[in-house]
Order: sequence, then C-alpha cells, then structure tokens
Amino acid sequence: MRSTPHILVVNGTKVRRPVFILGAPHSGAELLARAVKRSPGFHLTTGRHGVLRVTYAFARQPSIAAERGRGAARVLRDACAEAWLVSARACARCPGECRELAGLPPEPPAEPGSGEPCVDPGGITRFADASPDLIYSADVLLDAFPDAQFVQVIRDGRDAVADMLADERCLAWFKPAIANLDTVFPNPFLGVEDHTERSRWPRAAPAVKCALRWRGAVRLSARLRRQVPDEQLLTVRYEDLVTKPRRLGADLARYLDAPISRTTLSGLVRVQDGGDETGGVGSWRERLTSRQLAQVEKVAGTELRRLGYRLSNDL
Repeated sequence: MRSTPHILVVNGTKVRRPVFILGAPHSGAELLARAVKRSPGFHLTTGRHGVLRVTYAFARQPSIAAERGRGAARVLRDACAEAWLVSARACARCPGECRELAGLPPEPPAEPGSGEPCVDPGGITRFADASPDLIYSADVLLDAFPDAQFVQVIRDGRDAVADMLADERCLAWFKPAIANLDTVFPNPFLGVEDHTERSRWPRAAPAVKCALRWRGAVRLSARLRRQVPDEQLLTVRYEDLVTKPRRLGADLARYLDAPISRTTLSGLVRVQDGGDETGGVGSWRERLTSRQLAQVEKVAGTELRRLGYRLSNDL
C-alpha cells in the first residue's frame, strides 16, 4: 500500500508532482536532466550528498528500506527536501555535476555563500532530481512522493557498457572492498541474481560485471513500468533522444505539462553526441573488443532483444 500524500513545502513552494529521471549507468539520463534543469519553473538537483547517501544505502542493501517501511520514505523525502533548498550557502555545496547541468563553472566560488544560486527561488514551481542510480530506490521514491512523475531512459546496453568500462567511478563498485555479495544476495545493485553468477563473480571480466549491472537496472525499469500508472511514467530511448530530440522534447513537455525547450534539447544532444563524450549511438562496434561484445551479449542478450536491439549475430 502506498503512503498517503505528505504536504512538503520547500522554499515556500509546495512540492507537487516532483520529477525523477532514472536509468541504468550511462543511459544518457543526464541529457534530459540538463534540459529539465534549464527549463523555466524547474529546480533540478543531482548528486547532492544527502540524497546519494540515502539512495546508495537502499540500493546496496534493499533490506534497509524494507525493514524501515514508511520510515524509509520519510528519510528519502527529507534528503530531497534538503537538496532542493535554495540559498547561496546551499548551492555552494552542490557537486560539480549539478553545477555543470545548469551551465555554471564546476567549481563553486572560493568564498562559501558568496555565489548566486542557479535558480530564482521565487520562480520555482516544480522540483526534480536526477541523481545517479535512482532506479534502485524507485519504490521508496514512490512511497515518499505518491504523485511523482518518473522519466526513465533506456539505451543499448552495449553502448552503456562501453561507457562504463571507461568510467573509473563505475568500475570502483566492483572492487573487492566495496562489492557486498557476501552480505547481500541476490544483489540488484550488482545485477547478480543466481548462485552461478555469484560463484563466477570474483573471476568475471569487467565487461561481464558491467553487463550484469545494466541487465539488473533494465529489469528494474521493466518492473517499474508494471507498477506505475501510465500518467506517472515516461520511457525514453537514448537513440530517439539523439536522432529525434525536437519530437522527444515535445513528448516530454506534454508528459510533464510544463514548457521544455525543444531547441535547447536539440542543442544539448548535438554537443553531447557530436563531442563524442558518450561515444554516440552504436559506438560499441568500435569500442568493445570481440571478446567483450560476446561477454555482454551472453549476459544481457535476452534483455537487448526484448528492448528491440539486434544482437551482433542478427546484423
């Protein structure tokens, strides 16, 4: 049973229909986050310490959220409320990723509290968050905000894995001192679901571990689709975001019932994809070795096909 609506006021504004942008690692969710953050009326945050601390605790040990019940929703709601507070001092604590989404320098001003907030508190009508790995706390978010709107981004897992392999922060989760398979199994965060995968994990190649994480995340996305009413969930393909940004921007604006600049989204996509920051669509062909490709398709081939991506043997 979902929690009853909770009246939350931040910066003098009631939090109604907050927006959460979800996706597997390197799904391209940050592109939509940029567009939403730069749209009038929205205050979007990402990577704030309080939100990350809570979401990663729930993601890496789901039993914590299950045992706390409604208390878990309250903790996460309070973390979001703190992240959404607007003041020069609060914004000085924003991570570089959040500042970059707003088009600000990644480093805060030298003097704490001396900079200007990235948004006018008087102009805020909607709140949003796009912190990494929110997909693992989607259930708790829905308990905390029953009227929340979710936007989830799906991307070809082979492109996502290619990006993950080049990201030290993603690979850090696989270090023996951090991976927690000995205490948490099955492990949604690492994507390990059966005893065979668990026994092979210590010797598994990085591409296998990345593929397991992608597979686990898209399975959670499929479960979310079954749980959430259509009016509260929009699924976006990264490939459509790159090739049809204006049309997708219009769909996003209709779904959120809010002005989203299609021109701005088109410009962001051109910079991101043209700058080769994510490798672009289908770049796995050049970035994955034949062995890595075989490993990824063996682990995640069923999900790739289910999502409409053709495997290399089918091309």
